[in-house]
Amino acid sequence: MAKEELVAWIQRLMTLEFWEQALDAFQALGPVVPIALAALESIIPPLPLVAIVTLNIAGHGAILGFLYSWVGTCLGCTIVFFFYRKVLKHLVGYFAQKHEKIKRAQEWVGGIRPSTLFLLAVLPFTPSSFLNFAFGVSEFSAKRYLLTMYLAKSIMIGSLALFGQSMVSALENPVYIILAVAVVAALYVLSLRVSKRHHVEGV
Repeated sequence: MAKEELVAWIQRLMTLEFWEQALDAFQALGPVVPIALAALESIIPPLPLVAIVTLNIAGHGAILGFLYSWVGTCLGCTIVFFFYRKVLKHLVGYFAQKHEKIKRAQEWVGGIRPSTLFLLAVLPFTPSSFLNFAFGVSEFSAKRYLLTMYLAKSIMIGSLALFGQSMVSALENPVYIILAVAVVAALYVLSLRVSKRHHVEGV
């Protein structure tokens, strides 16, 4: 009986009706859940931001989905950055400065121009957790860092929103999935090349 129930559940997952009902329920939760999901990606890096933005777009439409994703991403980025800046860097103090990884991160930030930071932040597959850590333990201006990240994240979330909208449209016209895959593949390759060039996570 359990096996039959599992098969029936899998079959239900494969239906468009199931996902339409799930998205309706997600939409009814309001802005708190989509914002929280996007914020968690900054706190828990393994969470896939592409999937989160796609879900927000599917559940709340292009404009609100973009807005909720951007607000959540910026909120998460701010929380993590200030954790490193106020807790790790200042409260741990002298001992943190002697930590080899922190010293390397500070040296790396010292050789990065603001334009490079913007480029890295724009690319969705650049590890934002690394940027928050490296700049959080450095002497880089918090205001300048966060403003750069907020602007860059708006462009990055916009590109992911295009992917999310394409995936939603693919439910009606599968041709759109080609555009979605092409966008993500291009961003992934570009992120890898830029990260490698600037030695991201190489500290």
